[in-house]
Amino acid sequence: MEADRKSVHYQSRRPPEVELRARLRELANERRRFGCRRLHILLRREGEPSGINRVYRLYREEGLGVRKRRARRRAVGTRAPLLVEARPNARWSLDFIHDQFACGRRFRVLNIVDDVTRECLAAIPDTSISGRRVARELTDIIAWRGKPGLIVSDNGTEFTANAILTWCKDYGIEWHYIAPGKPMQNGYVESFNGRMRDELLNETLFHGLDHARAVIREWAEDYNTCRPHSSIGYQTPAGYAETIFAMGSGMPDPIANKPPKGITTIAEALIRAG
Repeated sequence: MEADRKSVHYQSRRPPEVELRARLRELANERRRFGCRRLHILLRREGEPSGINRVYRLYREEGLGVRKRRARRRAVGTRAPLLVEARPNARWSLDFIHDQFACGRRFRVLNIVDDVTRECLAAIPDTSISGRRVARELTDIIAWRGKPGLIVSDNGTEFTANAILTWCKDYGIEWHYIAPGKPMQNGYVESFNGRMRDELLNETLFHGLDHARAVIREWAEDYNTCRPHSSIGYQTPAGYAETIFAMGSGMPDPIANKPPKGITTIAEALIRAG
């Protein structure tokens, strides 16, 4: 074979790295839907100096890969940019996500997300949530968060009820409804729903409403303060919000595109973007 004997009999002298492997397995068991990059960020927070390449090698050797979902067919064609003013409370998104208890009874969760900071402002589980309940929860959030410039949702009966229309008029808040059958016009909260489904709802067996409220509240707090978010440079949403408040009006353009010339209001920008 004309092979060098030294290469044939070579034995690797790499250290076993037992502690790093053990900690990587622990984090992977705690965050079963986290991939290598997010696990590496969590290790760096704990003071681990290893680079991404070493962590990825150990990640593969330990068989910690996350099974990917089947890719969905994507639409072909040009899309208008999503226009969001670069400041907290510029735009909130609302949507419902459904699940069921161990007994089979179904419940729903009202998710409210800040589109710029990616913060979960509220995740409210209940067996029934009416338009009046949505208005009441929004009022509670405004009391400590401040008024949003715009609220986006689909055309569900809870969001088109008279209670919501009256609430918008009383508080002077503009409410934008996406086009029917186009959930990606409300993509921020849809992405949040996907993360909640993948990392929490599919991984947890809920025994009742009180249990669901406690678990979802804890997960939302972890999402805001601990979970690294890829779309904001793997910062936490709460940390990113602090950065925005510190920078004031000097936010970079990629976070939120400026509206085209001739557009004076957010409503006109959304209509122009489709």
